[in-house]
Amino acid sequence: NIMKILFKLILLFFLFTNISNAELIKPNTDLKPFDVLMIQLSSLKNNNTPYKDAGIEQTWEFAHPINKAATGPLEKFKQIIYSDSYKILISHENTKTTILKESPNKFVFKVYVLSKDKKKYYYIWQIEKVEREGKLKDCWMTTGVSDPIYLGEII
Repeated sequence: NIMKILFKLILLFFLFTNISNAELIKPNTDLKPFDVLMIQLSSLKNNNTPYKDAGIEQTWEFAHPINKAATGPLEKFKQIIYSDSYKILISHENTKTTILKESPNKFVFKVYVLSKDKKKYYYIWQIEKVEREGKLKDCWMTTGVSDPIYLGEII
């Protein structure tokens, strides 16, 4: 199991180090809920690599159609990410994740985040399988992320 996790981390590393404007990772049925979460968190941590807001654009790729309908187009999504609730995720120090709920079509994660200013928060991050027909059918995508809950400062 450790080897499987290590392999995935190495794979994700190569996916991220080879990313360019035209090469955003696209949702596909091979990616599991945890993969989607790690793609989004790593992208936001490295938001301005290889270009400004590349991480937000990558995160947007995995916003579920239901989520996109609620947030509006990419430019509005960028404003949401730069809001007080979500800018914590941009250039964060690190994360720790636990699974709160797991079902065939929905995963709910608790994501602890250490912000760049050394404050600790957690988010509830929900990822669901796309059920409608089309090219996204059966792909895992984010349906919602809670507001952050502040847990204090790191000494």
